[in-house]
Amino acid sequence: MDFELTEEQKEIKRTVREFAEREIRPHVMEWDEAQHFPREIFPQLAQLGLMGVNFPAEYGGAGLGHTELALIIEELARVDGSVAISLAAHNSLCAGHIEEAGTEEQKRKYLAPLARGEKLGCWSLTEPQAGSDASGTRTTARLEGDFWVLNGSKTFTSNGTYADICVAMAMTDKTAHKHGISAFIIERGTPGFRSGKKENKMGLRASDTAEIIFEDCRIPKENCLGKPGEGFIDSLKVLDKGRISIAALAVGMAQGAFEASLHYAQLRRQFGKPIAEFEAIQWKLADMGTEIEAARLLTLRAARHADQNRRVTRESAMAKLFAGETAVKVANEAVQIHGGYGFIKDYPVEKYYRDVKLCTIGEGTSEIQRLVIARELLRNANL
Repeated sequence: MDFELTEEQKEIKRTVREFAEREIRPHVMEWDEAQHFPREIFPQLAQLGLMGVNFPAEYGGAGLGHTELALIIEELARVDGSVAISLAAHNSLCAGHIEEAGTEEQKRKYLAPLARGEKLGCWSLTEPQAGSDASGTRTTARLEGDFWVLNGSKTFTSNGTYADICVAMAMTDKTAHKHGISAFIIERGTPGFRSGKKENKMGLRASDTAEIIFEDCRIPKENCLGKPGEGFIDSLKVLDKGRISIAALAVGMAQGAFEASLHYAQLRRQFGKPIAEFEAIQWKLADMGTEIEAARLLTLRAARHADQNRRVTRESAMAKLFAGETAVKVANEAVQIHGGYGFIKDYPVEKYYRDVKLCTIGEGTSEIQRLVIARELLRNANL
């Protein structure tokens, strides 16, 4: 199998890397300290075609694939995971769900402005009592004539404070449990729809994570996304592809921490020579570089399968699990290589250390990924 990127893909990587270095890196710590969501950067991302890179041109996208999206997320995350995860939530989750399950009318009305970057999207599945077990959803939607009426609240919604379009799951038939969950499209400004508490997070502090609240929120009947009762099933399909973006996020942040460590090890001198000349440091760098490359290949394999319209449940879970765990290990070693300097905010590895942990939690914990992988392996085992 040929893992070489095409010239177009290499150019995308170069373009995004240059943009991130020029427009994002100078502000990374400022945004992090202030918990500032850099909404001002998104029009520039839209101009580069990054807000809808893997959606068809007829809906305002760039007509590329999940491989290109993974490369973009990685390059952004190499500089700042907050911008990368905000783009991933917009693209892979909100817009991705509309592409997956939307009608032609819904795609033209909602997917197109999302893909063009004219509007920002968020995706709300998790609730205070429904995390890994999303079937415990308590937000409800009841049909009243030509309107659905939503009541309840969501938590941990990326872009929740600023999103113009929200895709949210709600229970429409409690007796059917997870098969009674439906998906809905809600526009900012709809009466009864508002953002709640913004979370004060350990890492990725420049990304916005907030509550979403519905109080007798009435939306048109046609804003049900997909068939009633199939919102949870469609969500699993969305998450399969969304996990590729989280894997790319992990790879990018791990790469950033690794590069910072490589640079520091060559400059920092102890006992009369650079610490990069000590075998203990060399072994750390060797392990870090090897595991990052393995995570990258798993991620690109999953992305390529998605581009071939193949089922990616196992591949995306493996990529997210390994990349997320690798990013945590790499960031930990990066701090160790920096010693005391790794513990202060003057050096970038302190931020990578805080940021990467989310990759083992969001869009399915590492424990959930292991359950998914084991289920897929057992399903396909030759008995």
